[in-house]
Amino acid sequence: MTSLGGQFSAKRLGDSPFTIRTEVMGALESRGVLRKMSDMLEMMVKRMDVLARLENSTEFRKGEEARFPLDRFQPAAGLMERIQAIAQNVSDIAVKVDQILRNSLMNGKVIEGRQDQCEVPRDPKYPDCSGKVEWMRARWTSDPCYAFFGVDGTECSFLIYLSEVEWFCPPLPWRNRTAAMPSSKPLAQVQAVFRNNFSYLLELIGSGKESLIFMKKRIRHLASQWLLATHSLEQKLKGRRRDQKQILIHIGFLTEESGDVFSPRVLKGGPLGEMVQWADILAALFVLGHSLKVTVSLKELQSNLGVPPGRGNCPLTFPLPFDLIYTDYHGLQQMKQHMGLSFKKYRCRMRVIDTFGTEPAYNLEEYATLHGYRTNWGYWNLNPKQFMTMFPHTPDNSFMGFVSEELNETERQFIKANKASNMAVVYGKEASIWKGKEKFLAILNKYMEIHGTVYYETQRPPEVPAFVKNHGLLPQHEFQQLLRKAKLFIGFGFPYEGPAPLEAIANGCVFLQSRFNPPHSSLNHEFFRGKPTSREVSSQHPYTEDFIGKPHVWTVDYNNSEEFEAAIKTIMRTKVDPYVPYEYTCEGMLERIHAYIQHQDFCAGASRLSAKSRGHAVPSSQSPFSLSPNATHLVWSLNASSTPSAWPPVSSLQVWVSEAGRACTQTCQEHGLVCEPSFFQFLDTKDVFLQLRIACDSTESEMSHLYPAMAENVQECYLQKEPLLYSCAGSSPKYRRLCPCRDYRKGQVALCRDCL
Repeated sequence: MTSLGGQFSAKRLGDSPFTIRTEVMGALESRGVLRKMSDMLEMMVKRMDVLARLENSTEFRKGEEARFPLDRFQPAAGLMERIQAIAQNVSDIAVKVDQILRNSLMNGKVIEGRQDQCEVPRDPKYPDCSGKVEWMRARWTSDPCYAFFGVDGTECSFLIYLSEVEWFCPPLPWRNRTAAMPSSKPLAQVQAVFRNNFSYLLELIGSGKESLIFMKKRIRHLASQWLLATHSLEQKLKGRRRDQKQILIHIGFLTEESGDVFSPRVLKGGPLGEMVQWADILAALFVLGHSLKVTVSLKELQSNLGVPPGRGNCPLTFPLPFDLIYTDYHGLQQMKQHMGLSFKKYRCRMRVIDTFGTEPAYNLEEYATLHGYRTNWGYWNLNPKQFMTMFPHTPDNSFMGFVSEELNETERQFIKANKASNMAVVYGKEASIWKGKEKFLAILNKYMEIHGTVYYETQRPPEVPAFVKNHGLLPQHEFQQLLRKAKLFIGFGFPYEGPAPLEAIANGCVFLQSRFNPPHSSLNHEFFRGKPTSREVSSQHPYTEDFIGKPHVWTVDYNNSEEFEAAIKTIMRTKVDPYVPYEYTCEGMLERIHAYIQHQDFCAGASRLSAKSRGHAVPSSQSPFSLSPNATHLVWSLNASSTPSAWPPVSSLQVWVSEAGRACTQTCQEHGLVCEPSFFQFLDTKDVFLQLRIACDSTESEMSHLYPAMAENVQECYLQKEPLLYSCAGSSPKYRRLCPCRDYRKGQVALCRDCL
């Protein structure tokens, strides 16, 4: 924040007591007022300069010392310093007023004789024009950005701004449009080339924060694995052309403006999961050959976006130079505050890294507000696939993931030779996680030597029992060495869904975790309250429970001491090899991000179906679907007259009907498939109900994250009115839902078999 001197140092120009506020007047009156204000300010500056010179003179100082005691003189000196600071502020404002005055006079000459051409147009194509002009008359001084774009209080300047900078009014016929509009020529497409050196990326990331140092260390450590993965993917693509994308990566949670609570805690046991993921995203985008800009400050963000000076109410000063922007919720909020109307225009290019996921019911502002789904994190009106999660728990979003390090053969043999069958490591670096776990630890201590990595500065944390060997916070490579010796990695219910369990399994540990009964959610658990999801979490780490399972992962009821103790005994006898799911390898992540960049396009508007095309039955002879041989579901017909160019390809689509009270996420899983929300548009028709032999006495089109669906026990069918509400999540005992399911590649749930 630019200092304005003295007690005004924390204030913006618009908050200063000297901020200029003028009533809306005609051009001549406005110029007269501006002249008078400029003269007054100049006089004030001269008088303050005289006072400042007097204060600095020896004679003035001696005279004051003679007349006043010393203790009374000291505050006077401070007061004069403040007067000098205020004088400088007033001088700066005078310059700004003079600039506005000159602009006003210049525009007055240009516009002279054209006042009749600056009447507010009545064009039905621009219904908001007159209302916006009214707003500008009353509020154009509320943000300096309007003056930056040439607004000076005249009708012509309002109309020029509203037609050329914003788009609420029609173009003025007498304006030179080519000169007024910034150049937006598309750059020639450059082919992306795989990279094999990280030096430039490490330079781009910068330094100065512990979080950035951690990320750079991780990128260096995994560099050889990234390069091997790059070579493998290059062979799979067989020279297929890939356009290089201009990509901005803005890590909002690391900016000072968002508080950056992470960086100071990197060396004190704070959460590292987000930084692990961001480091891997940066590495993947870089080796894929894309052009990157990395920002971790608001000032850098504003500069890269072309944000005009002011309070963020105006659009950007030039067309967005980035094809994609990767950010988080903090960064998204910062861009909304500073991009004006450009945020709505360019939000389709944004990708939001979102650990826990955002469901469609929380994402659509109007619906969330009306139906009680509004939270501090939702209501962005994005395509839900623009949110990218750490684990594939929300198919309405895109699964981004991270990387778990793979071991070479030498390391695997070392683990086999050195595993201690009676050694356990507890998942949790913060002492609070250990509180109240004495019962579990006592049982575990009967069979295993227990190790902890709890952070402390001087004294051992009292929550950690004396029989636990606490190593304190370990550097990453030392923590890995500890995992390679241990048999068991045990979680006590928190933190949720972090990278550490996958890391332990990759180093040959068995992961033991608690089953939650009832499942934790925003309805019954404080941690999830306010998050934009209704997802029910059945254990500390549902991904490891559902996608890995035994023998690597054991999920038991910790409230049942016998079950807990029996699990420990069995684990001690069980031999497991190090294991990394393919989707969490460098190659798996590269493959996934490559597919997203090449195929996901949320700016084309293809997902928004015409209202006319919805709700009308298509004759069965023209339906692209055919009923499966056992009449349980629909598949895309190989004889379909036309196949849309969709991604994922529609050949992977199957339509199933859920049981009442079941979400599409669960329904597809039960059939060995995954729900694919982009396919909802193809089954949201009356004809699909008919082909599935569902009789509908009535069919309505309404807004609900549960539609398309049929009402249980009555012959009523419902289609979706708002495509942004197409949702795999969500269930109700009242409805059986139509569910779009697809196949997926082994070890890569984000991609269908033909999706690469």
